[in-house]
Amino acid sequence: MQQDFFKYQAQTTPHPLALEVSRASGSYIYDTKGNAHLDFVAGVSACGLGHGHPKVIKAIEEQSQRYLHVMVYGEYIQKPAVEYTKLLASKLPAPLETTYLVNSGTEAIEGAIKLARRATGRSQIVAAHKAYHGNTMGSLSLMGFEERKSAFRPLLPDVHFITFNNEKELSKITEKTAAVVLETIQGGAGFIVPKNTYLKAVRKRCNEVGTLLILDEIQPGFGRTGKLFGFEHYECIPDILVLGKGMASGLPCGAFVASYQHMALLKEDPKLGHITTFGGNPVIAAASLATLKELTDTQLVPSIVKKEALFRSLLVHPLIKEIRGKGLMLALLLDSAEIANTLVLESAKAHLILFWLLLEPRAVRVTPPLTISEEEIKLGCKKIVDILNQIQNPC
Repeated sequence: MQQDFFKYQAQTTPHPLALEVSRASGSYIYDTKGNAHLDFVAGVSACGLGHGHPKVIKAIEEQSQRYLHVMVYGEYIQKPAVEYTKLLASKLPAPLETTYLVNSGTEAIEGAIKLARRATGRSQIVAAHKAYHGNTMGSLSLMGFEERKSAFRPLLPDVHFITFNNEKELSKITEKTAAVVLETIQGGAGFIVPKNTYLKAVRKRCNEVGTLLILDEIQPGFGRTGKLFGFEHYECIPDILVLGKGMASGLPCGAFVASYQHMALLKEDPKLGHITTFGGNPVIAAASLATLKELTDTQLVPSIVKKEALFRSLLVHPLIKEIRGKGLMLALLLDSAEIANTLVLESAKAHLILFWLLLEPRAVRVTPPLTISEEEIKLGCKKIVDILNQIQNPC
């Protein structure tokens, strides 16, 4: 199987971890040799309810027996998508009421950019240095990290960059700016949280010049930060909200949400202003609905604060210089990229799944399922500390 994997499936890096998966359940992924791997990554924040949550599996099974794909997005009334978007609207503040369902976070970013340009009649987009919004051409254009995008130029024109958390640069947002696109918490850069009133200042500046604010909640969304959406921590409501990852508990999904008035602009002048074949897929919408109900009908999201505190209390070591992030969106900042790399690889040998961050080589991702137990947190943190002790004091 491994030989076929490397030959027939396109690779994204020279050295993938190549764990051969047999099954997954709860906080564990099991390999074909029967080993249980404690998952501190959750599919890069996608599996918020863990692996194989029974309510999600039930929703998938029941919907798959009724119908799968029947028509391109937006033409037929399909109950799972309608119920999901209605419930989502009830959990969001005004003016966020109308949702366009797509297939991934990066597609949602693309749709949000188009909507902002359509709504404002402007072309300029302002994004942040070291942002990560996806890898399709429009999303890649918003990445303020030339090393990762130079090979794919030319990209989307009229994109300008500001430094996250630097209020002095907000004057770069002008009457020419269609939208400011920011991650609520910068992910690939190392889980950088907004300082002080930064997002409120961005919101104020956008209001002053008639610019739309797009917040990317692909990672912070759906409970990961201890609130249903990360922006709720910062008193900053976007004009367009972008969602993905944890939305459907491991199925491919994304969405962008705006006011009814803004979203209506995509249906005429021109008609079919945004199109997707599989967006709103009924099985995925059913999984999304089950996920959102579980997050909002239980005490799971409020429990994240306590779990974060437990992680921070246990992950104390001289080689850990800082723990960045919020809730269960945490990044360990190590002394060096070499130590971070060693920690990920040695943890894999110890059957603990950790992972890297895209733009900060010294950081190690800790984004377990939100359903992880205190006992599992203690077990995984002990493995991390033991490995760091070995790195610090090799035999």
